[in-house]
Amino acid sequence: MSCVHLSAAETLSPPVVEGCPECLEGGFTDWVHLRQCLACGHIACCDSSPRRHATQHYLLEHHPVMQSIEPGEAWRWCFVHETLG
Repeated sequence: MSCVHLSAAETLSPPVVEGCPECLEGGFTDWVHLRQCLACGHIACCDSSPRRHATQHYLLEHHPVMQSIEPGEAWRWCFVHETLG
């Protein structure tokens, strides 16, 4: 099955960041991996991280696709269809 959200999402150039901005703001440094929303560019931590900010961003903003910004990774994830692309 082809996902319309993954097909429509543009790939953004990953920014250079020090970590998950929301974790850092709260005084935490225990995120695991970072993700970038492809609708607005928001950077957040993955679901393996304690606070799961990428999923929280999706639940609040309903932006369907995020990409990994980890070195060597080029995959994207659609929250709506739970599909990797």
